[in-house]
Amino acid sequence: MVDVGEGRPEPLGVTADGAGVNVAVVAPDATAIEFCLFDAIRDVPVACHRLPARSGDVWHGAVPGIGPGARYGLRAHGPWDPAAGHRFDPSKLLLDPWASRMDRPYRLHESHFARGVDSAPFVPKAVVPVPAATVSPPPAAPGPRVIYEMHVRGFTRLHPAIPEEIRGTFAALGHPAAIAHLRALGVTHVELMPVAAGIDERHLPPLGLNNHWNYNPVGFLAPDPRLAPGGMEEVRAAIAALRAAGIGVILDVVYNHSGEGDEFGPTLSLRGLANAAFHRFGPDGRYANDAGCGNTLALDRPWPLRLAMDAMRHWVLAAGVEGFRLDLAVTLGRRDSGFDPQAPLLAAMRQDLLLRERIIIAEPWDLGWGGYQLGAFPPGWGEWNDRFRDTLRRFWRGDAGQVPDLATRLAGSADLFGPARRRLSDSVNYVTSHDGFTLADLVSFTRKRNLANGEHGHDGHNENHSWNCGMEGPTDDPAVLARRAGDVRALLATLLAARGTPMLSMGDECGRTQGGNNNAYAQDNPVSWLDWAGMDQGRMEFTARLVGARLAHPALHADRALTGMAQDEAGLPDVAWLRPDGAAFGPADWADAGRRSLVAVFYEPSRGGRPADRVLVAVHGAAEPAPLTLPAPRPGFAWKVLADSADPGRVGQVGGPLVLAPRSVLLLAEAPA
Repeated sequence: MVDVGEGRPEPLGVTADGAGVNVAVVAPDATAIEFCLFDAIRDVPVACHRLPARSGDVWHGAVPGIGPGARYGLRAHGPWDPAAGHRFDPSKLLLDPWASRMDRPYRLHESHFARGVDSAPFVPKAVVPVPAATVSPPPAAPGPRVIYEMHVRGFTRLHPAIPEEIRGTFAALGHPAAIAHLRALGVTHVELMPVAAGIDERHLPPLGLNNHWNYNPVGFLAPDPRLAPGGMEEVRAAIAALRAAGIGVILDVVYNHSGEGDEFGPTLSLRGLANAAFHRFGPDGRYANDAGCGNTLALDRPWPLRLAMDAMRHWVLAAGVEGFRLDLAVTLGRRDSGFDPQAPLLAAMRQDLLLRERIIIAEPWDLGWGGYQLGAFPPGWGEWNDRFRDTLRRFWRGDAGQVPDLATRLAGSADLFGPARRRLSDSVNYVTSHDGFTLADLVSFTRKRNLANGEHGHDGHNENHSWNCGMEGPTDDPAVLARRAGDVRALLATLLAARGTPMLSMGDECGRTQGGNNNAYAQDNPVSWLDWAGMDQGRMEFTARLVGARLAHPALHADRALTGMAQDEAGLPDVAWLRPDGAAFGPADWADAGRRSLVAVFYEPSRGGRPADRVLVAVHGAAEPAPLTLPAPRPGFAWKVLADSADPGRVGQVGGPLVLAPRSVLLLAEAPA
């Protein structure tokens, strides 16, 4: 008979101390908590111990004689009273919410749903971790950033130079062949789609599908074993390899809901341990659904707040991530009364000694009331700017009246971020992301093609502001293909020339297509995987050229609000808006809904020993060419080509009258003559 001691209420979870383990479980309304051990080979129970002590909401005990590597789960006793928020069912083996390693991934099973049916044989077990030294990632470095949003599995699954046995994992992401592509592209950071342990929605397995995107978490501190079979050690090694190559890692995290879904969902962890403490409920007693995923975590309450904060700290200290992208971040700032930019979790992150020095990027919306909050997050936090996305799409599609808004987006969206005196780099600019069409599909499809998702085409956005360049979907027509390639280059050039922080989506630099699927969350197959064999090398080289130009030129990446006023003794304004004929834009030009061209001249004065910089961005959306009159360069300088979307190989100095090709972007910079 094992003599279980009282143990301690901190730290939460299960920790080894040499003599055994301390177990501390948050379960305010439980009447008893059992700590159950399982044989690592046969996966059968070997012991189950009731925790003998309780301190407030935390049950705890000290179990001697076990240590790192032991497999375990939890069982919770208490009332079954859904109307009061209680769903206790001791037949369910539950994942410790503070577990940092699991022995296998989740696979949905009927026992997860049926009350009174033992689920232990059909759930992964948490693994007692080895006490490990933490990493000490430096604070996020200042300077311009170019972010590359990517999926660990999708990026590496088909890479021919990566060993087959590790493709699709963090080990593959840390492989020199994967890193070589990112270095060649020149991005400064990768933003990894969620990697914490998740589960499929219940409608997917009957369709033979799974949640490839993994925005459905259960284990918030544990790497998903599908992506990191080697656990956090594998994650840490890949991130260290990226950092050694000069590439930081931002982790997309989901704290707005758990993968246990609505009242008909599986009981896996939080629902069975502390349902009422962790979730928000509506007036009818059902789960609030601000995230559109069945439940909403109440992050203005102590225990959900603690879980989110502990999870983020863990990923920084154990894995070395440089920052976080907060999925549906409005939910993270919700109280019962609605969104509050000073909500407890947002305030806690801003004062935390570790997290306040990380890169934080908010997705500034959710599905709840008042759920669109672009521009409302704290200074220094990035925000996904969908206004930028939609303006660029509508301009290049040919919608009338877009030039004034295009100028605002090129200038860094100061209308959204300026009122709070935020830097322009807080605007995370993008044209595509994981959620929607790829860039190749944006110019090839006017309608989504989502039947493969098994939802009869009802999922995914219906209004994508997309176009097909004259023919819907795949084609061999050389003229259509050339138009599409040109439009893609123009979109990339506009994105990388705009003030703010640009974000590229995986594969857009090399022509990745999803065949018109604009919601490929359930496509863990070649639809979502990067096709390395089919890579458009020319597009890759053009994108890398744009990235390099952006990072090299302060006139493109400076993050102070633009004024239009003279900046130094040269008498040049920080921005000038011109017509292609060289004349300054006037009120009539801004009001002309049919105007399709805009020339921006950005100037950044010398600062801190860095010389002044001047760049011209000519955006021409008309179907006919247009003459371009260049402003005079500064004495001793001449204009040189940074990039021309109509002629991607173009280089050298230019002068005198030029011609803007149809539907093109021309970037020029002053260089010593």
